[in-house]
Amino acid sequence: MSDYLAFLAGKAAAAPLRGLKDIPPLSSHLFPFQRAAVGFNLLAGGTGCFLDTGLGKSICELEYCEHARNATNGWAILLTPLAVTQQIHREGQRFGYPTRVIRDQSEAREGINIVNYDRLHLIDPSAYGVAALDESGIIKSFAGKTTRALIDAFASHRFKMSATATPAPNDHMELGQHSEFCGIMASNEMLSRFFINDTSTASQEWRLKHHAVQPFWDWMASWSRMAQLPSDLGDSDKGFLLKPFHIISHRAHQGAPVTSGGLFGDAVSTTTMHQIKRQTAEARAKSAAELVMSDNEPWVVWVDTDYEADAVLEALQGVPNVTEVRGSMTPEHKERGIVGFSEGTVRVLVTKSSVCGFGLNWQHCARTIFVGRSFSYESWYQAVRRFWRFGQQRIVEVHLIVAEGEDQIARVIDRKASDHASMKAAMRLAMQRNQGRESAVKVAYDPKYQARLPSWLSA
Repeated sequence: MSDYLAFLAGKAAAAPLRGLKDIPPLSSHLFPFQRAAVGFNLLAGGTGCFLDTGLGKSICELEYCEHARNATNGWAILLTPLAVTQQIHREGQRFGYPTRVIRDQSEAREGINIVNYDRLHLIDPSAYGVAALDESGIIKSFAGKTTRALIDAFASHRFKMSATATPAPNDHMELGQHSEFCGIMASNEMLSRFFINDTSTASQEWRLKHHAVQPFWDWMASWSRMAQLPSDLGDSDKGFLLKPFHIISHRAHQGAPVTSGGLFGDAVSTTTMHQIKRQTAEARAKSAAELVMSDNEPWVVWVDTDYEADAVLEALQGVPNVTEVRGSMTPEHKERGIVGFSEGTVRVLVTKSSVCGFGLNWQHCARTIFVGRSFSYESWYQAVRRFWRFGQQRIVEVHLIVAEGEDQIARVIDRKASDHASMKAAMRLAMQRNQGRESAVKVAYDPKYQARLPSWLSA
């Protein structure tokens, strides 16, 4: 029976460890759990670093790039959202990494070159021995143009890292994009191996096969590291246990109610939701302005649409040190606004989570408002974690200004939050089962039994 179990274990999917055979001493400024993550990432080569916000993914990325570039040609590329390039560069300089921010290939040099995603077409991927993606949730779309461009650009690289706190914010099968980028397994192969197209549902959703749940997470643990707290990687949680944040709801009043006109009176369609948002934009903006003017605290006001941003800016007229960062602005304009808020010269920042909701460290701020809220769990989670993260000394207040009919958004967000928590728990157990995996070297066949040919064959 033990031989049969060993045979079955040999059939289990596990990513080959194609990185460094011997891990060099890692920097002393890393916490023990960060060293554990980076050590495994370097061992794996193509790897995921899925540490929660505030656990130091940026430092892990820089440490990985430093050792991986020294093991290749000395050149590393670290791609980030626009708002994060300078922040990671400052962090790199603080800890002695050879970082620089580049705008195109002509500015690249030996060391760790940091560039934002929208300049991918201006760099030469073949010039770098290692590539890392910061906030790699950008590749979650199966058919996205950016996803395919990143996967194709670094397809032949041995060392590449995908790093994000939310690798699969909407569905577990989004993990296939990270796997494909890292050179582990194509996303369609992952689907056919571990998932089933559930035709019993109206949308025919893909879900994990019941018998494949544990093998799937064991496979994930064979090429990535995930942690919600340092204890997930065997370290102490001291200093990383945050005070709970407070969600404070405010109801915006509207004029004539908008109805769906459908079979169920309480069902709100996407079109109707936008009608409600547009109808209540002014009322929600007024409520946000009252909160901002009630104290002298730094505030970030998150909006979902440009017309919401316009309404908020109109309501805040006359309030000093208010700025907006909008997607249509030039990169330089956006960077000035972000740096201004980060450094304290801007007190109130009005923006969208798609523009500023990823990667930024804003522990100096403990007050935020959602004037507009979408169905995206990732946007909600990442936006809140700009403030509610390691280093935050105060209780974070999250103000939700909602209109009638928007309650179903909260229900969707809650469901996705539950899925996210389940994913982290499953990955934690898988990493515990896979501790000590140090080699993927195949053992040569060594026959121990000399078989005898049957008489009819030997004749």
